[in-house]
Amino acid sequence: MSRVDVADGAIAGAVGSTALNVVSYLDMALRGRPESDVPQETVDRLAGIAHVDLGNRARAANRRSGLGPLIGYALGVAAGVGFAFYAGGRRQPLPVATGLLGAGVMTMTDGSITVLGISDPRTWRRSDWISDIIPHLAYGLAAAATWNRLRRPPGRGR
Repeated sequence: MSRVDVADGAIAGAVGSTALNVVSYLDMALRGRPESDVPQETVDRLAGIAHVDLGNRARAANRRSGLGPLIGYALGVAAGVGFAFYAGGRRQPLPVATGLLGAGVMTMTDGSITVLGISDPRTWRRSDWISDIIPHLAYGLAAAATWNRLRRPPGRGR
């Protein structure tokens, strides 16, 4: 595993995270639904666990608004790097890579909010699941396509 492979995995994860956010914001715009409060609740829970004071009410709200999305991007980039280790620097079949990346990030996200007691996916309605699955599939497809695009076809070198 080279540094280039790790960097390419991080790039793929960042592209996937951007796609996830674009699809999520598009869903909000089309359906008129509010943004999720899960990222900010995650920040609150993690700050509580780490005994970190987010500041007075206004500053804490601003920090939650900034840190929530940053946690999402960090998770997406980390998943891309993890995928680079899995892929061993090689291109992967797009459907397989899309599924692995999308399902992996979705499992990490939903698992963490379950462990933190923020939400229980067992209680979600069909629309909740759709709102969760589609952006994660967008993440998987964008990250997988980026990973494969950054890999040269066999015999072409870097």
